Amino acid sequence: MILDTLANCHLYQSINERIAKGFDYLRTTDLDSLPSGKHDIDGDTIFALVQEYHTKPIAECKLESHKKYIDIQYVIQGEEMMGITTQNNQTILEQNLEKDYTFYEGTTSLVRVSKGMFTIFFPDDLHQPCVQTETVLEVKKVVIKVLIQ
Repeated sequence: MILDTLANCHLYQSINERIAKGFDYLRTTDLDSLPSGKHDIDGDTIFALVQEYHTKPIAECKLESHKKYIDIQYVIQGEEMMGITTQNNQTILEQNLEKDYTFYEGTTSLVRVSKGMFTIFFPDDLHQPCVQTETVLEVKKVVIKVLIQ
């Protein structure tokens, strides 16, 4: 897992060409006016999912991972807590390989992710997004899905 601000994205562009292309999209797109939904960057290889929601109590948020795609989650507006942990002996609650998600039961450490910050989650990085801070907040976030293969 990586947590940083978009101003430092150049430090991570060398991970691979697709991640670099995802950061280019974040830097060159008017994200504030981007509507919710799926946006094409490079077909099914790289695409953006824009989400708008209210944060929730941690008990209502799902701990998840993905095997086909790396997530770059960038907070456009608002602030949330994200639970994080690495893959170890968590209990799988639900898995859908076609839709590329697995939900788990487990405990996490919380990190605060504010406007202008991003996270990168690799397949062994379990994450629990959408957790409220001290109060419920409205969040606009874009998740760049980067195909691994």
